[in-house]
Amino acid sequence: MNCIRVLVVITLSVGLVLPGVASELQDVDAKALLRQAMELWRGSSSVSELSMTIKRSDWQRTMSMKAWTKGDKKSLVRVLEPKKDAGNGTLLIDNALWTFTPKINRVIKIPSSMMGQSWMGSDFTNKDISKSTDVLDQYSHKLLEVKEEEGRQFYIIEAIPHEDAAVVWGREIYAIRDDAVVMEQQFWDQDNILVKTLSTLDVVDMGGRPVAKRMRMADAETPDEWTEMETHSIAFDVDLPESLFTLSSLRNPR
Repeated sequence: MNCIRVLVVITLSVGLVLPGVASELQDVDAKALLRQAMELWRGSSSVSELSMTIKRSDWQRTMSMKAWTKGDKKSLVRVLEPKKDAGNGTLLIDNALWTFTPKINRVIKIPSSMMGQSWMGSDFTNKDISKSTDVLDQYSHKLLEVKEEEGRQFYIIEAIPHEDAAVVWGREIYAIRDDAVVMEQQFWDQDNILVKTLSTLDVVDMGGRPVAKRMRMADAETPDEWTEMETHSIAFDVDLPESLFTLSSLRNPR
């Protein structure tokens, strides 16, 4: 989330040189482009403040949150407001995900069978929030197109899971701008039907790099219902203690 921007999905430098013409498609490393985008998204570590707005046909609500990430395997997201949701948290360590709800004072480990379920009632799933590197490790990658819009180049990448990969999607399509910002991510099912799309609505310089400030996840069948993640501040490459990413920290914020 963002997340959601909230957690983001690496070690290549942001200065990676990208080929600029479609005739050079065969020379482009699509996997390297995806890895670069993930590095830009997370850095070696990050601390961010963000909000999540969920819109439905008959209601709308917004939550404010704080998120911490370290490497590509550790993330912590905590709800700050509204008061009734404050303290709710999500912790990712490797591929394991836990949630904490103060009202019941209980830490719950999310089983793999529930990773595709909604995260906090939003259009993001538990899997989306974890920002797993599955797309790098369990998918093959192909650059479909290089196009230019408003003086910038965009790289369209198709990611198809390996036959033995334990993933939900039949394929994913990414549109990555020439500064490594992911402008769009499409999720297609096993029947080649578009299910949902994550779109970047606003890009700003923040934390010393271009950042997708506002992102919207929308279901293909109900585009008027969506979830937006907006990043209000972010700092990258912050020194974060290992004790932050523990079940004790999830339950008892320090």
